[in-house]
Amino acid sequence: MKIEPFKFEYLVYDSIDELTNQDALLLSKARDVTEAAYAPYSNFNVGAVAKLINGEIVTGTNQENASYPVSLCAERSLLASAASLYPNIAIESMAISYNNKNGQSLHPISPCGMCRQSLVEYEERVKKPIRLILSGLHGKIIIIEKASLLLPLSFGSIDLK
Repeated sequence: MKIEPFKFEYLVYDSIDELTNQDALLLSKARDVTEAAYAPYSNFNVGAVAKLINGEIVTGTNQENASYPVSLCAERSLLASAASLYPNIAIESMAISYNNKNGQSLHPISPCGMCRQSLVEYEERVKKPIRLILSGLHGKIIIIEKASLLLPLSFGSIDLK
């Protein structure tokens, strides 16, 4: 037996003022789009904004349902829109933010397991990593160079061959 390590690095910024103009614009839009979320049960509004490699901007928000399993996260909402509107066009960067109406929104959040799987599948489909910008409405920001880093040992299309 041997132990194999898993480790990845990510960037941490103290505020939006430290980001490039393009990253700051995406994050600002993600923060703004949280207001379009439908989250009457959790009061946890999530917004996602992506810049595609063709320059187009696509947004997504969480859409809750009284039957929680049929709710849709902001990331998957965005991926479905991007794939429908711009088939096979890669996402360059995606900013994800949230507004916790029951508390504060001061630290970065990370995509849930289903969203991580969907992000990895999208990366595989278009053969390009998705750079993630994660933050709340205020505070620290994390940038991860590719979404697949969040799902080590992932299950994918190669496993079905």
